Amino acid sequence: MKAKQVSVFIENREGRLEEVLSAIKAAGVNILSLSLADTREYGLLRLIVSDPAKADKALKEGGFSSMLTDVLVVRLNNEVGSLQDLLCAVAKEKINLEYMYGLTIEKAGKASLVIKASDLDKAAVVLKKAGAELLSNEEIVSL
Repeated sequence: MKAKQVSVFIENREGRLEEVLSAIKAAGVNILSLSLADTREYGLLRLIVSDPAKADKALKEGGFSSMLTDVLVVRLNNEVGSLQDLLCAVAKEKINLEYMYGLTIEKAGKASLVIKASDLDKAAVVLKKAGAELLSNEEIVSL
């Protein structure tokens, strides 16, 4: 099960991140998680939001370069070794993980993270077989 992530390319300058977040807020979209990676001149903002299509539309209307990207949102037990066990299973199948970042830690002893893999379909099968739960955008909002 794939989820949608909003990816935004932004200039690495003062106030630009606030402008992106303002456009998302004005659209009435809640940000659930984000990751920001930068270079000297540009940044790549990745967001998990309550309504990816609405956020993407608002950003494009605001003049931002954004796109929707398929990712996996993986829910696992929040205990020592859980993540490493899952990543071992993925590595054995020679699936490259391009990036990942944390989404949430729940009181129920679960943690969720966002994963982008070279082969999302294959990664989804491997992760499920290894005991992970994959979440949809609708399920993410309810966390």
